[in-house]
Amino acid sequence: MPSFQGAGLTHTGCVREENEDSILTDPAGLLWAVADGMGGYGHGAMASDMVIDQVTLVSDFAPPVPTIRARLQQANRAIHAKAQSPGIGQMGATAVVMLIQNSTAHIAWAGDCRAYLMRAGQLRLLTRDHTVVQEMVDQGLLKDGDRNRHPQRHVVTRAVGAEPDLEVDDTAVPLVPGDRILLCSDGLTAGLADQTIANLMHLDAPPREICAELVRACIEAGAPDNVSVICVFASEG
Repeated sequence: MPSFQGAGLTHTGCVREENEDSILTDPAGLLWAVADGMGGYGHGAMASDMVIDQVTLVSDFAPPVPTIRARLQQANRAIHAKAQSPGIGQMGATAVVMLIQNSTAHIAWAGDCRAYLMRAGQLRLLTRDHTVVQEMVDQGLLKDGDRNRHPQRHVVTRAVGAEPDLEVDDTAVPLVPGDRILLCSDGLTAGLADQTIANLMHLDAPPREICAELVRACIEAGAPDNVSVICVFASEG
């Protein structure tokens, strides 16, 4: 059975004045999350913090998918209710959460935060963006390689707190020693091509250094948005 170690890093980027991303890193190596506050809605930092506050309540002993989904849906209700307060206004956050149980990564998400698996040197996307652009790609109206240049590339179709109810997608991946998992906000994927991300994820370095290299490369590319990354490595137990 593999053991797990990981690290996370979040950065304001080169353009934004405030970092509205929040991350959750787990010293035990089992519970991880990235939440990207939606600045266009206002109070994005508050929304992403509220997501992380709920995710920290996930129990390692509960059924993984139901408990992750329940915590994101509770965050959705809390954020949506908070937005009704005087002076707050609409707000929300996109999020990806991973809980590792019995050597399986259980991942749930809403929006365009992503999870990737690197296995045997190959990087594979585990999540599907909830965005207008993704729907266009699915319908054959847009090539996948053109998504980052489309004027609606930042328009999400699902976010925590944006609506009274939230549908959460999930997936599960059995992990083996040598696997590497990347969780990230869209600030990383908007700034770096998948091949660049794959090259950096393949470096012979610990998770903390991989996170630093990913953020550094994104900043060198201009980082027009906040950038958050979490890297979790599976090794021989």
